[in-house]
Amino acid sequence: MNTSSSKASSAASKDAALAEGEPALRFLTCGSVDDGKSTLIGRLLYETGQISNDSLQALETESKVYGTNGDSIDFALLVDGLQAEREQGITIDVAYRYFATGRRKFIVADTPGHEQYTRNMATGASRSDVAVVLVDARKGILRQTRRHSCIARLLGVGHVVLAVNKMDLVDYSEERFREVEASYHQFAQEVGILEVSAIPLSALKGDNLCVHSKSMRWFRGPTLLEYLETVDAGCPYVGDFLRMPVQLVCRPNQHFRGYAGTLSSGIVKVGDKIAVMPSGRTSMIDRIVTYNGDQQQAVAGDAVVLTLTDEVDISRGDVICADEQRPEISDQFQANVVWMSTKPMLPGRPYIIQQGTQRTNAQISTIKHRIGMDTLQEMSARKLQLNDVAVANLSTSKPLVIAPYAKETRLGSFILIDRHSNETVGAGMINYGLHRAQNIHWQSINVTKEQRAHSKGQKACCLWFTGLSGSGKSTVANALEIKLQKRGFHTYILDGDNVRHGLNRDLGFTDSDRVENIRRVSEVSRLMVDAGLVTIVSFISPFRAERRMARERFDDGEFLEIFVDTPLGICEERDPKGLYVKARRGEINNFTGISSPYEAPERPDIRLNGGTLQPDELADQIIAEFVRRRFIEDIQS
Repeated sequence: MNTSSSKASSAASKDAALAEGEPALRFLTCGSVDDGKSTLIGRLLYETGQISNDSLQALETESKVYGTNGDSIDFALLVDGLQAEREQGITIDVAYRYFATGRRKFIVADTPGHEQYTRNMATGASRSDVAVVLVDARKGILRQTRRHSCIARLLGVGHVVLAVNKMDLVDYSEERFREVEASYHQFAQEVGILEVSAIPLSALKGDNLCVHSKSMRWFRGPTLLEYLETVDAGCPYVGDFLRMPVQLVCRPNQHFRGYAGTLSSGIVKVGDKIAVMPSGRTSMIDRIVTYNGDQQQAVAGDAVVLTLTDEVDISRGDVICADEQRPEISDQFQANVVWMSTKPMLPGRPYIIQQGTQRTNAQISTIKHRIGMDTLQEMSARKLQLNDVAVANLSTSKPLVIAPYAKETRLGSFILIDRHSNETVGAGMINYGLHRAQNIHWQSINVTKEQRAHSKGQKACCLWFTGLSGSGKSTVANALEIKLQKRGFHTYILDGDNVRHGLNRDLGFTDSDRVENIRRVSEVSRLMVDAGLVTIVSFISPFRAERRMARERFDDGEFLEIFVDTPLGICEERDPKGLYVKARRGEINNFTGISSPYEAPERPDIRLNGGTLQPDELADQIIAEFVRRRFIEDIQS
């Protein structure tokens, strides 16, 4: 056990290291369940004098209640802070610990080993310089060992330590260590992990953790701490050009306008010429304002407020960069995506993308392939499930400032957010921008949709009917078109069944096909509204996310969601096509209302109680609602 003097010396070393201002080495521990990740970190903190006397006494007490080492201290409890983790003896969440020695500062992430918490491991790996992959010397390389190693490789972790743990349980056998080492090196070569350093150790006993083990004199390499203190992880900012995502526009009074943010890379000096992306407008740095007053320069990691010599329109999400080396601007790019939600990812479904301070709508347009985590084998996929990793193409509603993750982690990483629940559902690392985005530009057209609609004497709009099969939406839509035609409107109906005979004949009825079905129809209906037509769309459109996506294709006042709310029992009684009978017999898969869900609108613009009135009467209700909203008058005027 460490003496008080050694702890005091270590604490002094810690203070000296913290004062140096060098960026901390970030590393994570990963691997399969019960390989000793939390024990390793706890013992490392203990050996480096990071535990106060009070904490040590508390640890001894908790070890008697929750520990798994008999009367000995259970160092894993220093890291496993959640009650559920302590009771089960596993790590569920990502636990971060900060410590320092006389040579370096460290931030360590202890990540969970269970497969269902792989997303937590990916979170820890996304900002790590080194991955310490633990392997139980008795069990050797397991599936989760390979999975975590592959994710670390995909996320750009440059250095891997193979920590062959629990050597005390195999009598410190060099032969067994070499077997595990050879097996992992073969796997690493297959999946493209270039640098691996193998260290035999016992986290429980402290062998080769901070001090060389007397029981393994045959090992002549560094201890784990020596490796971490000396590994050249490389500063991610050296040689990079200025990049500062704007977090806030500071305007305390009319005499001051500054742009707050943290430099993600590079150096900025007073007088430097800069560009603001994505607008590309240029200016020069006038002042660099910090908490300690004005500075002549700032470096990566500094939080500053920059003022410019010119009045430039800058907003949160813009990126201030070096004028001579501007980052790429693109609304389409390829990325590695880690899916973190229990709800599947469906291509074409809209999500929110958060990239630094940039935020906009996005969708995964194409899944190139899913990556098998055992061997990095490319596998076909039409959707992503929890913990899947894939290479995919994404498109955004507006251009983003991007960079390959391997070069600039801040501009190369992003998260995807569910628009309804606000849950983070995915994370990604950009590989490159797609050239197609550079080759496609909006063509200016002089005749506007307002002019096209005016020539027809109406206001163009999209009337989107949704409801179960057999709800009567197509019949009501047809009756409504007849009434509108009699009033002189120029209309067109897009009906679900009719469109599937042509435009969408290649689509089935899986969830992913349904998403693509609505995406295509919403684009076509937007074009028809742009042509000045009153467009009537009659689709089951079972998912709220896709109906919201359709609405967002249109300007305010151009889209009305009409919910034909007919009970399932009445729809089954009607069953004009005999589909419900077949679905009940199991002859039709993915049938909405039976084997596939229907998400009813929460706040439709118009709700019709289907099954109670005739189609003409329901159409009259829509007309009456148009009059009440003065929608008809707008068209007629």
